[in-house]
Amino acid sequence: MVKSVGDFLVELVGEVVAEVVLSLLACVLLGLLGLIVYVSWSFSPPATVAGGLLSLAVAHGAWRTFRTPAKGRRRRGLAAVTTAVFTATALTAAFLTLYAFDCGCL
Repeated sequence: MVKSVGDFLVELVGEVVAEVVLSLLACVLLGLLGLIVYVSWSFSPPATVAGGLLSLAVAHGAWRTFRTPAKGRRRRGLAAVTTAVFTATALTAAFLTLYAFDCGCL
């Protein structure tokens, strides 16, 4: 009984610490995102809006790609376009990660 209570307390403390660390990381990332938007807006508002729209398109494409589609349904219209944008972005990032940054030319 004492061993199970001790195991429970160790697990509880571990989960609380992990939750605090993840919450702190999320707040830091949100703050950095806000700083990026602020600095970007001060340089070029149209580029900031364009970057935001592109980010929304990539995020929507990722969401449509990784969610479970309904049986017998095809992606049409906006969903197909954003899925293609996400796929192209992911392939470009994979190419850059695997080949372009390892070539020694940069």
